[in-house]
Amino acid sequence: MSFPPVASAKPLTVMGAGLVGSLLSLYLARRGHTVEVYERRSDPRRAGADAGRSINLALSDRGWRALEGVGVADAVREVAIPMYGRVMHDAEGNLTHQPYGKPGQAIYSVSRGGLNRRLLELAEAEPNVTVRFQQQCLDVNLRERQLHLRDTTTGHEQQVSFGHLFGTDGAFSAVRGALQKTDRFDYSQSYLEYAYKELTIAPAADGGWQLEKNVLHIWPRGRYMMIALPNLDGSFTCTLFFPFKGEESFETLKTSADVQAFFGRVFPDAVPLMPELVEDFFHNPTASLVTVKCFPWAFSDAVLLLGDASHAIVPFYGQGMNAGFEDCTALDHLMQEHGNNWEAIFEAFQHQRKPNADAIADLAVYNFVEMRDRVADPRFLLQKKVEAKISAQFPDQWLPLYSQVTFSHTPYHEAWANGQRQDAIMARLMPHIQELDDYDRPEVQELVQQEMESRVAVRQ
Repeated sequence: MSFPPVASAKPLTVMGAGLVGSLLSLYLARRGHTVEVYERRSDPRRAGADAGRSINLALSDRGWRALEGVGVADAVREVAIPMYGRVMHDAEGNLTHQPYGKPGQAIYSVSRGGLNRRLLELAEAEPNVTVRFQQQCLDVNLRERQLHLRDTTTGHEQQVSFGHLFGTDGAFSAVRGALQKTDRFDYSQSYLEYAYKELTIAPAADGGWQLEKNVLHIWPRGRYMMIALPNLDGSFTCTLFFPFKGEESFETLKTSADVQAFFGRVFPDAVPLMPELVEDFFHNPTASLVTVKCFPWAFSDAVLLLGDASHAIVPFYGQGMNAGFEDCTALDHLMQEHGNNWEAIFEAFQHQRKPNADAIADLAVYNFVEMRDRVADPRFLLQKKVEAKISAQFPDQWLPLYSQVTFSHTPYHEAWANGQRQDAIMARLMPHIQELDDYDRPEVQELVQQEMESRVAVRQ
């Protein structure tokens, strides 16, 4: 992709060198801007650095398009593992496979830390990008365009001026905190009653994978679940999503015996693969699950929020990172359209992306219920197979909701609206289908044809 040069006056400032901040700095640099990035944490590439959360992420089409936009997709593929579907583990250890999309379609398991390190390497390889670590943002003076920074190593504080500031400093953004003090700023945060904890399935003795490698593993258990994503070293990063409180909850698992008894009863096929289960359980933090919604995301042409700073979501659609990366794609298109008119860029960006951010936030909570409860339901699995048949029969009219979100660039809010319409159709069809062969019965085919014709008529 070619990037036209721009008149690079005052450097652009990015607050936060996480995934979105690192990728954004690449986009800005490729358009000829000098970019200064400030990060509160230490450099994750340094030995002994605090790497922060290690939860694995699912990279899908929206994220790949953003990476391809600056020519770094191939470099990232080196640290990604394709997953072509889900494998559900029931309480007896029986397995059920469910493909994600069409044959060959996959989402990709990537380590948050590994991907962040790779993007930082690529960003700092740009001659006009400078990243300064251990710089905590204490305050942002919006009108004077001044950052109040503290070096967390030396304690030294300084004022740094900026021309245009991009807040990519996460769900608890200091930049957003400054915007929250402005008039008529809407902000909400909501927490699930669940937390998550990272656990590990060890590599096999020969360094291979003890479970099927190229899938996402799910242990759905109604009120809670565990998932596992593959790593390059043969291990799997497991994440337990579990209530904070209740009869079965983090609150009640207090001793090693409690943990061993619970996992042995609920996840019996996983326990033999987790030699460090008890140590991981008590050593690794218990982290909350928050959704953040706010507006506006911009202050004049001075500040713009992107990624989790403007739309943090829970991880159950695997779209948090992908949505943040798509922010970079959308911003780049607007820079192409508006040149250096930052006020026009910021205004267009927030109005374009806000409906999509709200939609994927709602979809993520919706998918939690699906993954936790419904993926173990035979009727749900049958419905997914029926949807695949409808999609094959009417490829121009029907794309399953998951595929719209994960394997297309359909705006999230359009995908969500389409998905709700399709759910209504499936609710009318499924009472007539008890097994997959019923789909081909003449009376069912007649109903399907009627639904498709009605859908076309509504669109027209």
